[in-house]
Amino acid sequence: MWPWGHAALGYLIYRVARHSRDQSWPPGDGPAIAVALGTQFPDLIDKPLAWSLNVLPSGRSFAHSIFIATIICSIAIVVSRRYGYRTPAWAFSIGYCAHLLGDALLPILQLDTEFLTFLAWPLLPPPPYENDSGFIEHFVNVTPDPFTLFGLALTLAVLGLWAHDRYPGIRWLVR
Repeated sequence: MWPWGHAALGYLIYRVARHSRDQSWPPGDGPAIAVALGTQFPDLIDKPLAWSLNVLPSGRSFAHSIFIATIICSIAIVVSRRYGYRTPAWAFSIGYCAHLLGDALLPILQLDTEFLTFLAWPLLPPPPYENDSGFIEHFVNVTPDPFTLFGLALTLAVLGLWAHDRYPGIRWLVR
């Protein structure tokens, strides 16, 4: 899934989870930014370490592992309790997990378990990706396949929801 698809999926899941838990809406700036950061976090760690520094075996390995995700989200929630910022920590964690779901969605739909091994790294090796060598190559090779178009449609729909929610997160970024 592309970055904008991850952001859209994460915001949608956070929105549904938050709205079903309590009726306070729209979300605040802090949680909106936290969910956005969470949706990008695995790629912000793994892609540079794999593609630019050659420290990781794949752009979907370390931070894409459910083991590492559990540790990072647990630390965020424990620390947030201490300082009274529980909502942003939960928003970050939902965004993080939404990212992993977004990357696992196509292999799940295709029943291709070989491309789900990134979730169990380092117990299982990362899948063999064709475009796992650099940012520019990755973007140059984008194709309008059905899953990419799904991600784009999801993004456009969630942008509408975000606008309806009065663009949470923008006020803080503009200040």
